[in-house]
Amino acid sequence: MKRQTLILIKTLTWLACLVPLARLLWGAVTNNLGPDPIANITFTTGSATLNLLTISLALTPVRRLIPELSWLVKFRRLIGLFAFFYATLHLATYVALYAGFDLHAMAADIAKRRYITMGLAAWLLLLPLAATSTNWAIRKMGGKNWNRLHKLVYVAAVCGVIHYWWQVKPGVLSPLSITLMLALLLISRPIWTWNQRRKLRLRAA
Repeated sequence: MKRQTLILIKTLTWLACLVPLARLLWGAVTNNLGPDPIANITFTTGSATLNLLTISLALTPVRRLIPELSWLVKFRRLIGLFAFFYATLHLATYVALYAGFDLHAMAADIAKRRYITMGLAAWLLLLPLAATSTNWAIRKMGGKNWNRLHKLVYVAAVCGVIHYWWQVKPGVLSPLSITLMLALLLISRPIWTWNQRRKLRLRAA
């Protein structure tokens, strides 16, 4: 693929990833964030985090199924970093707007509200992945160690989905679609590995 085309796609990826933030900023400027602005900000940043995480995880299966689209993997790191960006905004919304930077209130919430505990766990899992997202970090850690560490993204995504389920009221099924997509991605990974090993055994036979 030509360099100019990649630059164009990267620019479009940046713009697409910034859409949730742009909507929030526009809503704030026009005083149109709804009857509960804090809840709107919380929901938007949380949804953006899970959506971008799921998209980043989907790029590898897409590459395997459609080799012609293997170039999409070049944008996985960028999308993952945007997921961490929105996760940080999501956490900051709680810290600043809900807890008011009150450490005692936050400690009590973490102890009493399991969805906050799970959300914090998801963010903490994403933190080392974002911190080691540079080419320098990959060289220092070595490819194998870097890949092992970055498998934590699956655990973080699962924690994020659990955080979502535990936050909504009983009977609310809004987290179902993202849960099914993540489950499909998690199941596809061992199936693909098993199929590759089977092919190798058949060739060796």
